[in-house]
Amino acid sequence: MEMDKLVSLCKRRGFLFQSSEIYGGINGFWDYGPLGVELKRNVKDAWWRDMIGSHNELLQSPGAPSTHEMVGLDCTIIMHPQVWKCSGHYDLFHDYMVDCRESNKRYRHDQIRGRWVEAKNQKIFVATMAPVGQEQDDVQRKALKFFHLRAKNADDLKWVGDFVDLIGIEQVEQVLAPDAKTLGTLTEPREFNLMFKTYIGALSGEEGAAQLRPETAQGIFVNFKNIVDSTRVRIPFGVGQIGKSFRNEITPRNYTFRSREFEQMEIEFFCHPDTSHKWYQYWRDRRFRWYTELGLAGERLQLRDHHADELSHYSTGTADIEYAFPFLPEGEYGELEGIAHRGDFDLRSHMEGKLDPNTNPLELEKDEHGKPRWRGSGKDLSYRDDLSGERYIPHVIEPSAGADRATLAFLCEAYTEDQAPDEKGNLQTRVVMKLHPRIAPVKAAVFPLVKKDGMPEVAKELYGELKAIGNVFYDEKGAVGRRYRRQDEAGTPYCITVDGQSLKDKTVTIRDRDTLEQTRVKIEDCVEEIKQRLQ
Repeated sequence: MEMDKLVSLCKRRGFLFQSSEIYGGINGFWDYGPLGVELKRNVKDAWWRDMIGSHNELLQSPGAPSTHEMVGLDCTIIMHPQVWKCSGHYDLFHDYMVDCRESNKRYRHDQIRGRWVEAKNQKIFVATMAPVGQEQDDVQRKALKFFHLRAKNADDLKWVGDFVDLIGIEQVEQVLAPDAKTLGTLTEPREFNLMFKTYIGALSGEEGAAQLRPETAQGIFVNFKNIVDSTRVRIPFGVGQIGKSFRNEITPRNYTFRSREFEQMEIEFFCHPDTSHKWYQYWRDRRFRWYTELGLAGERLQLRDHHADELSHYSTGTADIEYAFPFLPEGEYGELEGIAHRGDFDLRSHMEGKLDPNTNPLELEKDEHGKPRWRGSGKDLSYRDDLSGERYIPHVIEPSAGADRATLAFLCEAYTEDQAPDEKGNLQTRVVMKLHPRIAPVKAAVFPLVKKDGMPEVAKELYGELKAIGNVFYDEKGAVGRRYRRQDEAGTPYCITVDGQSLKDKTVTIRDRDTLEQTRVKIEDCVEEIKQRLQ
């Protein structure tokens, strides 16, 4: 699937729009249109229902070490600045950026790719920020221009090796930056903090400074004691939260995959240290299964365990659920969700102060005067088991998913082109979004075959009854074949047609989006039939 086809469909059908588009847009921000908001809401609702809302704490889930409880939380976007100092975000949450002295443009260092090329007894590295499928065309165009060659002389360019990241290039003086005409214009990489700064109240100086949260997890950690004290939850238990996060990405790219404003679906699962690895395995497997059950069941989805050298020493395991997005080079995957065993790092940080992740066992990070760099809350965030009397700091398992990335993956997986007959029986290319019925924006569409003979009246009454089971659509404009095509592009799994026979025997036709099979069902049974199919 070509990414530009999906982007075009998303704009045309109202899945996604560029934010502030009439003013030229703003990079890294996206608006969800009428279909997109329904799709994303369905993804979030499926996550919440499957992880929290429908969880039965009285039964032991398959693969779980024991029974467990799940509760929800909704924290503020702006939190006390000390939260981000103790968590490490204030000091460590950054990417490396480079500036081009010629074009005055800024890039994220690890996102620049390019190829070495030789011509006219000179070898240079031509850098690009173009999408994967357009990289070669872009670097060739730039190389021809640099060497003052015409397109017909492209064979004079001798390419050396494949595309590589700029990070591994030491001869920076030989680099032709993505938007430069001369060599060696990129600066040395330097740190760039990713947190958005804002100000609270009337104070505009540093005393009133605060940050928009870069993740939702810390709100759960700082509320751990409140949750334990205000409810009857006992360890093991999980706390789930869906909410907005903000990261001031240097160069947002790849559609909604890397945005500056996005939504996360996160769980912080608190458990006894002795059982934490078993719980890590449980959540690792369960979260991967969730994606497959909703349609990401092909070879484009993978579960990748981090190598030992990628792990923090306080973690006994981290795994990423990854998807091969069409905008990535062949063989590469983008992260959908991370499942991390975080030990007691987070709760201890908010108790004692910022911990030095390079120490083992963990110790407070000190400043140049030997004092704690950032002091914690001083609150006791340990847990006392009322049955055994044991007191300990729980370990944490963190499944952290991106709602926007998940939505994008479902869109990419759903986009399909096949052959289907039109109203005259001729085969035509059909674009169909094969979204799982649970997350499809529109669950069913109702059509009267023609706008006369009482068919619209029957169709409208059925439409009203179907509204009780979810978002449905009514359409009486145009040929029925074109109406089918519109719903195929929207991902609607079922189309219901009221025709002449409906007036005689009180039946309607239900068309399946994927198989194109049409079956007749009694009108009185239609709502229950659709409800069953959606499950």
